Amino acid sequence: MKKKNVKNKDENNWEEKVVQVKRVTKVVKGGKKLSFRAIIIIGNENGHIGVGVGKASDVIGAVKKGVTDAKKHIIVIPLTKYFSIPHPINGTSGAAKIMLRPSATGSGVIAGGSTRTVLELAGIKNILAKQLGSSNTLNNARAVLNALNNLQTFQDTAKFRDIELEQLY
Repeated sequence: MKKKNVKNKDENNWEEKVVQVKRVTKVVKGGKKLSFRAIIIIGNENGHIGVGVGKASDVIGAVKKGVTDAKKHIIVIPLTKYFSIPHPINGTSGAAKIMLRPSATGSGVIAGGSTRTVLELAGIKNILAKQLGSSNTLNNARAVLNALNNLQTFQDTAKFRDIELEQLY
């Protein structure tokens, strides 16, 4: 019965958050051409998360394009039974570096900026994160995705090493 609810949550309850909307300009022959760039994060709070970027001449169009882009780049992450990550990990994107560590139950999401948004929409409830290097919103969000995408469970590690799960302990 519980698995059925999880499946319904995957299909229907996508939550979207606009992290940043920036007005950008392009210099053309006739002057400056204004457009908008929106950074969107979508997740179902059950281990599925995506980050997208959209550019358009109006904000609404940029947000729609960002949502479409985020849906194309969804990743699935392994969560522990305490809604944390299995092990400490680092991620990078450009000059942005991110450090993620599992945290004690009840400690909450200790993170800032776009990192916090990504982790909350992924369904992680207990984690400690630190942004290093860059304060760029998009690169920090992508660095978190990079770190979460590289997480491994005990089952994955056992299969990769061609040994039984009990031998890892």
